[in-house]
Amino acid sequence: MPDGRVRVGAAEYARRVNVAAELLESGLSVAEVVAVLADRFDCSPRQARRYTACAVRDGRVAVPEDTMVFTVKLPTVLAARVRRQARESGVTISALVARALTEFLMRGHRQPRRR
Repeated sequence: MPDGRVRVGAAEYARRVNVAAELLESGLSVAEVVAVLADRFDCSPRQARRYTACAVRDGRVAVPEDTMVFTVKLPTVLAARVRRQARESGVTISALVARALTEFLMRGHRQPRRR
């Protein structure tokens, strides 16, 4: 950003909205919450108002889990099926694969070890 500020990620954004929600629940006014957030997070009052507006509108929000890049090689046909399924489901490839792996691992399937 031109003024040297940096955009925060989704998890940090959610944490800041939740702080705003907590402050509102404690009885502070919107103006007081904006001032506290701007000072605590060293952000502009305009951005602090955005966090506060989200807290007013939605209350506390879920903080997304941290993610990491995990590269795998798949057969071309399988990769195409995954892309198609994600597109048709309206979700990202990452979300689709994460859901599928989570379900698979929860079932506890175990393949015999190759020797």
